[in-house]
Amino acid sequence: MGIALIVAYRMKAKVEMLLSMAKNANLGAAKNAKNDEFYTQYADIQKEVNAYIEYNPDVFRGKTILLPCDDPEWSNFTKFFAQNFEFFGLKKLISTSYAIESKKYKTDWQPTLFETENPMYNVEKSRIKGKIFTLTHDTNANGRIDIDDLQWSYLEGDGDFRSAEVTALRDEADIIITNPPFSLFREFLAWIMEGKKQCLVIGNMNAITYKEVFPLIKDNKLWLGTTDVRWFYQESTDSPLYEAAHSRWFTNIDHGMRHKPLQLMSMADNLKFNKKLKGQTEYQRYDNYDAIEIPFTEVIPNDYDGIMGVPISFLDKYCPEQFEILGSTQRGCHDLVPDTRRYDDYWECKPNGERTGSSGGKTNENGNLLKNDGVHNYFENVEGRQVQSTYGRIFIRKKQ
Repeated sequence: MGIALIVAYRMKAKVEMLLSMAKNANLGAAKNAKNDEFYTQYADIQKEVNAYIEYNPDVFRGKTILLPCDDPEWSNFTKFFAQNFEFFGLKKLISTSYAIESKKYKTDWQPTLFETENPMYNVEKSRIKGKIFTLTHDTNANGRIDIDDLQWSYLEGDGDFRSAEVTALRDEADIIITNPPFSLFREFLAWIMEGKKQCLVIGNMNAITYKEVFPLIKDNKLWLGTTDVRWFYQESTDSPLYEAAHSRWFTNIDHGMRHKPLQLMSMADNLKFNKKLKGQTEYQRYDNYDAIEIPFTEVIPNDYDGIMGVPISFLDKYCPEQFEILGSTQRGCHDLVPDTRRYDDYWECKPNGERTGSSGGKTNENGNLLKNDGVHNYFENVEGRQVQSTYGRIFIRKKQ
C-alpha cells in the first residue's frame, strides 16, 4: 500500500473522530491523561503558511525544511509540504519521528501497513528506532514531486531532537517547522535558536511569558504568527481526538501582518468615545511602575509618549515600526521599567475582607493599581492602603 493511501486513510479516520468529539474538552484533560502528543489540522497549517507565501512568494524557494519529532506516516505537516513541494520550490523536505519506546507515555501503538509491507521493515527496530522521511525528486517517474516520492529509512537512534543525529539534520536545514511536544517547548525553541535557523512552531499562548521566550520577542528575534491554532490530543490510537487549547504560531519568518500599524485614537477621544473605557475619566497609573495601565489594545492612545502596560494579546497587533517593547511585569523589565514600590508588608484579602494567608510579596512582579473594586482579591497593609493586581502586562513605548 502506498504512503498516499495510508495518509488518506488515517486522515479520513481522524476527521470522522473530530466530527464526533466533545468540543469543550480542555488542556487539563490532556495533562491528566499524561499525554504529550498533540495533533495539528491541515487547514490550520495551510492558513498560516499561506500568509508567508502571500507576503513573499519565494519564502521557501530553494530551502530545506525539517519537520522534527513528527510522525510522517500520518502527519499533516508532512502531507502539506510534500503535496506543495513543487509549488513552494523546495529543495528538500526532511521529516523525522520519535520511537514509541522512547516516549514518556506510551500508547497501544502498532506499526502501519506502510511500514510492515515494506522490504525495509525490521521488527526489532520498529519500536526503538525513529524514522526519517526525505523528499527531493520524482522517484516514481510520474512527472511530479509529491507525497508518493517520499523515501524512508530507520534512524540510528530514537529520533530525539536533542540527539547528534537529528541536530545534524537541523544544521542541514534552513527552516524548522513542527508542533513540538508540549512539555519541551522551551528546550525545543532554544535548540532552534542555537542552530540559528528560521522557524514556524506551535506553542501555548502563555509561552510568551516564559523567561526563555519573552527576551526573544522583546529583541525582535521571535514574534507571533498570523493565526491561532487548535491543538488536539489523543489518549490512545483507538480513542477520539479532543480539543486541548487554542495556541499560537511562533516564528522568525516575516509576514505582512506585523508591519500594519494600529489605527488609534487620542487619549481624550478614547476617554470620551471608546466603550472599553466607559466610566473612566483618565488613564490609571500603576502604583509600582512609572507607566499607565492599558486594559485593552484598542484603547492605546496615539498621543502618549510615555511607557504603557498592555495585555499580552497586544502582540497579535504589534508593529515593530510603531512601538518598541521595553519589558514586562514578569520578564526583563527591571532595567528599562524598574519597579518603584514593593509589597512585602502587605497581605492578600478576599473581596469580603478575609485574609487568604498569602503575603503581598506574591504581587511584587505584577502591575498594581491603587484601588479595590470589591469583586476581586486585593492587597492591604497595616495603614489600610489597598491595591489590586492586573493580569500580565507588556511594557511598550511609541516610537518617535
